[in-house]
Amino acid sequence: MDQALLRSYLATIYEFPGPHGAPLRASLDGEIVQDHSALPELLNRRFAVLTAYNPRSMLLPRKVNEQRHHVLRDLLILGCYRVEPCVGSEAEPEGVWREPAWLVYGMERDEAIAFGRVYRQNTIVYAENGRPEIIVTDPTADDVGRTFHGNWRIRS
Repeated sequence: MDQALLRSYLATIYEFPGPHGAPLRASLDGEIVQDHSALPELLNRRFAVLTAYNPRSMLLPRKVNEQRHHVLRDLLILGCYRVEPCVGSEAEPEGVWREPAWLVYGMERDEAIAFGRVYRQNTIVYAENGRPEIIVTDPTADDVGRTFHGNWRIRS
């Protein structure tokens, strides 16, 4: 995988639902830590971040992206997953890229990879026990399942 693209993926800021209504903003480009107990509870849980927007980084019309996004949500709910909306955005303040996604609680890693492949995403985010990772799901980007480990960084 291209190193600039990987850095961009690690620096993406995710807005997750916070415990008291305010969003929890975090990226995967933090410092290595051994003690994850200081992290917010959500970041210590097992979850996947999945989207159906812009397969293989090809920009699709807004309406098509929204339809794909809603179908993904419906499939996740039919699979008995609890999902909540989240958003990924550029780390740069002047950036304009924002992509809706679904925070999927309790999903197994292999199933998350399968959803990423079905929706033709370059990568997905998967986290468990305070350890997030970027996982390749598009065989044209790299070997499917190849993992790049990250570390949570809380953003203000």
